[in-house]
Amino acid sequence: MAGAFLEAGFAGIEKDAARPGRRKKYSRAKVAAIVRKTTTETPPGQTHWSRTTMARATGVSEATIGRIWRAHGLKPHLFKTFKVSNDPLFAEKLEEIVGLYLHPPEHAVVFCADEKSQIQALDRTQPGLPLKRGRAER
Repeated sequence: MAGAFLEAGFAGIEKDAARPGRRKKYSRAKVAAIVRKTTTETPPGQTHWSRTTMARATGVSEATIGRIWRAHGLKPHLFKTFKVSNDPLFAEKLEEIVGLYLHPPEHAVVFCADEKSQIQALDRTQPGLPLKRGRAER
């Protein structure tokens, strides 16, 4: 405490210095393996992973599985809306793109082109309505 006062004056003792916190218990490789297993496999005889089945399959706690899924935005229990790319390099590509946005190289410009789903050219299932006086063809 005295060292903080000597270095920064009153501002040094008004607020605690940042601390490193607890070390990560699982390596990036273990987390990547859990994410890969969640997105590419299903448990035997079931339609989707639960925290319990994934915890048993990987040897980590259910709470850890929940934290990993939350951090990666995974919700395998929502199987009707849970869609994952079939690209085997999807996770690596995603990390590279997100890395560009979070830590862009100096003097770099990042362009992003995205197709808007609302503007897609859809094939019609029925022919358009005929022209009528005062109304354009649909």
